[in-house]
Amino acid sequence: MKHFDPAAGARRLTPLLALAACAALPALAAAPVTAPFNVYSRSASDKLRADVGADPQRVYVPNLRSDDVYVIDPATLKVIDKFKVGRSPQHIVPSWDMRTLWVTNNAEGRTDGSLTPIDAHTGKPGAAKPVDDPYNMYATPDGKSAIVVAEAKKRLDFRDPKTMALQYSIDVPGCGGINHADFSIDGSYAVFTCEFTGAVAKIDLAQRKVAGYLQLKMPARRLKAVSPTATVKPGQVWEPGETELCTATRGMPQDIRISPDGKRFYVADMAADGLHVVDAATLTEVGYVVTGLGAHGLYPSRDGTKLYIANRGSHRIHNGPKGDGGVTVMDFATEKVVAYWPVPGGGSPDMGNVSADGRWLWLSGRFDDVVYRFDTTSGHVDTIKVGQEPHGLTVWPQPGHYSLGHTGNTR
Repeated sequence: MKHFDPAAGARRLTPLLALAACAALPALAAAPVTAPFNVYSRSASDKLRADVGADPQRVYVPNLRSDDVYVIDPATLKVIDKFKVGRSPQHIVPSWDMRTLWVTNNAEGRTDGSLTPIDAHTGKPGAAKPVDDPYNMYATPDGKSAIVVAEAKKRLDFRDPKTMALQYSIDVPGCGGINHADFSIDGSYAVFTCEFTGAVAKIDLAQRKVAGYLQLKMPARRLKAVSPTATVKPGQVWEPGETELCTATRGMPQDIRISPDGKRFYVADMAADGLHVVDAATLTEVGYVVTGLGAHGLYPSRDGTKLYIANRGSHRIHNGPKGDGGVTVMDFATEKVVAYWPVPGGGSPDMGNVSADGRWLWLSGRFDDVVYRFDTTSGHVDTIKVGQEPHGLTVWPQPGHYSLGHTGNTR
């Protein structure tokens, strides 16, 4: 598997640049990170807390269709445990204090949603707590509340982080499919993505209200799904190749991450095949970066210099196996694509995280019932068979002072 070589790859870049040029928004010029504080500095490899570092190294995988969690030993790439949880587990979320891993069983619109706690040190599950529609979960930066993302209800439920008793709720009526979030550099607000309305919502945490919405713009063209054997081969550098007119009238935003200097948010869009770049101060869209078919999950490298983008290989919410999926690597400082790692034979990289040492990127293979382990130095891919439709896996332990939720957004 090859890294993309910018010096030798001008010809290969041509389709990518052409697609960016056709976008509704201009490509951003190089903008080095100059802020004195790097928001990812506390999640670097050398910032592993002593208590967290004493936890066993594991990868916890929620399987949406088989209602269970598989536990992988990353040293052997073997499944060493599995246990049943609630209905439709979506994500495994480290708590703010990083001592509990919560499985969000959202029951997909039914009434029996729950949160299953996993002891981060023993790796064993506890008794589930009934919670309404927990698709995803985050934490306020001060640790006072867990934020349960009630996707079907278009609502954020702020709960006691230990007991999960309801504290208060914020209705977000303009955010259909509310699901993923990241927080401002000062922790005063969060931006949530709205999958089914093609927008993002800004939530004022102090005032406990919606501060505004931004409707995201679609590019003029997007990538065309083709046979994986045509574009995903071992040793091949990514060539986006075919594009088609973008007939979609709105996007399908998924994961969101803040830039190291806190000035921008990057929003992965599964329908637009790339990242919307949003100015954090004004909540306006200022750029667009093409990444790959079905852009989905976003994970910063441990040194905070790169962003890994999981491209699920399809514009569809439900798809078959062996899609045109892979991982794009973007340089934070220049906002340029510097590498692309395809899944040999096709696949569906979705959600996950980076290992504590930064060597491995672990992602669920959503439509292939596997987990991928990408070598972040070479792009080589290993696969491990798991349950039915794995989703938001977490890698443990992780560096950081505290967790803001999801699959381990630590700071």
